[in-house]
Amino acid sequence: MSSLPDVTFQTKSLREQVYEYLREALSSQALVPGDSIRMDELCSRLGISRTPLREALLQLEWEGFVTIYPRRGVVVRGLTIATIRNLYEIIGALESSVISAVFPQLNLEHLANMQEHNHAMREALSDGDFQAYYTHNIALHDCPLQLSDNNDIKRIISISRQRLYDFPRKTTFIKEWELRSIDEHQKFIDLLLAGDPRGASAFIRNVHWSFTVQESYILQYYASEIDRHVT
Repeated sequence: MSSLPDVTFQTKSLREQVYEYLREALSSQALVPGDSIRMDELCSRLGISRTPLREALLQLEWEGFVTIYPRRGVVVRGLTIATIRNLYEIIGALESSVISAVFPQLNLEHLANMQEHNHAMREALSDGDFQAYYTHNIALHDCPLQLSDNNDIKRIISISRQRLYDFPRKTTFIKEWELRSIDEHQKFIDLLLAGDPRGASAFIRNVHWSFTVQESYILQYYASEIDRHVT
């Protein structure tokens, strides 16, 4: 046994590593909507076969980040108005269903934690710190989600959020919209404190994640990103 060489094992598969490489390229805008991904060129650059790259691209297509055209290549997708509308509907429907399901598990400690994150969001907004605002916003929404054992729902919500916010991550915000969002969070928390899971679920779905209710702000926020020609 002493003659065996030392080796460092990769805990992640090659597909996972390629997937993370591409996600980072999307996040950093090394790849932007409309860009073509040339598989042969990328395989040569990374020193890999086509199989792990193809598997990573299939996952990215399922998540909505790229479109694979048979015999034509792979193109990075942009956000369209229709896509944003769909993502809002998906997140609203799934979050509201989770809230209804986990309400019996929510206790005062969970709700106090949500309050703390909402207060921290207001402070971050006052300080002009969008990264802190974003972090506390996600943490607030995750408070009830973490109580769910439905990992499939949580994964879809996470991917949908990433498509809306993380590729690339914006560093500016619309103060009026963010203040309104904080007020909506408080209304949501108040409904939970009042023991009204049905009202809280409906509020999240029909107000907070309603494309129609939030449309004027959405159009401002995504004005520079929306590409109606890239699908």
